[in-house]
Amino acid sequence: GIAVTSTGHCHPTVVAAIAEQAQRFVHAQVNCYRHDLLEPLAARLAELAPADIDTFFFANSGAEATEGAVKLAKQATGRPNVIVFQGSFHGRTHLAMAMTTSKTGYRAGHTPLPSGVFPSTFPHTVGTGLTENDAVDRALADLRFLLASQTAPAETAAVILEPVLGEGGYHPAPDRFLRGIREICDEHGILFIADEVQCGFGRTGHMFYVERSGVRPDILVMAKGIASGFPIAAIGASAELMQRWPVGSHGGTYGGNPIGCAAALATIEVLTADGFLDAVDARGEQLRAGLSTLADAHPVIADVRGPGLMVAIEFRDPVTGEPDAARTAAVIAHCREQSRVLLMNAGTWGNVIRFMPPLVISEDEVALVLDAVGAAMAATA
Repeated sequence: GIAVTSTGHCHPTVVAAIAEQAQRFVHAQVNCYRHDLLEPLAARLAELAPADIDTFFFANSGAEATEGAVKLAKQATGRPNVIVFQGSFHGRTHLAMAMTTSKTGYRAGHTPLPSGVFPSTFPHTVGTGLTENDAVDRALADLRFLLASQTAPAETAAVILEPVLGEGGYHPAPDRFLRGIREICDEHGILFIADEVQCGFGRTGHMFYVERSGVRPDILVMAKGIASGFPIAAIGASAELMQRWPVGSHGGTYGGNPIGCAAALATIEVLTADGFLDAVDARGEQLRAGLSTLADAHPVIADVRGPGLMVAIEFRDPVTGEPDAARTAAVIAHCREQSRVLLMNAGTWGNVIRFMPPLVISEDEVALVLDAVGAAMAATA
């Protein structure tokens, strides 16, 4: 999956938790009944999440959770609009599609999409000629201009950002950009939503990527790796903010499924074991170092980036600087057909290969991946 099987396939701790819960009961609709795993899971998430995010609503998928987060922001502020960023992906349900700007394929044929969604600039550096500082300055200036020209602060409920762009190409948001968004939101009473559906739960070497910047979002969205592949997602916020949701204004039949809660608790047990996240960082550093060596030999690799085990290489023509989607596709195909290594592309132009292995990947397995990519680069040159 796409950064989903965080503990690998059929981790024994997760399998045992699922089997045990399945013998007790498999369903309890949480807006009708309170089962005995909801509060333990919420308590563990509160321990792991940024400060003051201590109350959780459970859903089935990342798209549901991002839509729910925006619904919460609108209810809490009484404001209609939301700001997103170019290159973002928030899901394939209707509002989530309107908030997704990574490529037209996710939106085409579904118009009209919901209104009140305003895209702003993400601070890209690759292919732009900008330094990180210049890119951040421009992006923050564009955000302020958007609030002055298109969606007034008094009409803006939330700013939502993937702290590491997913489908947009595995671009980490610079710390100063995250802090700048927080500052602008605080100035205007706008809520900051961190969509960590793909980058959360240890994927970046931190439980949540926003931790490293010291920025606390008002609402935190998580899914994918939360339960090692079992469908469960969560929206986290402070109790005070959650209480602004009118009773009955949001809900779902399957959210907070007891088997999903059991799988999530077991996944957390694995991910929080001593040294686990250190190993994620070590394997990510091994992967980036090997890819950087390949980049030195193959100038078509314009960038190697990404924290932890959320790593990407970007392909651009070394002369023109134009995105090279054809070479990207050729490398992916060679890895699949010759080495049985499955990779996926990303980015608006399809010129990025993303590496998102299970977080339990070994040193030897990373070496096999690097050998496969090296062989593919040589064969497709």
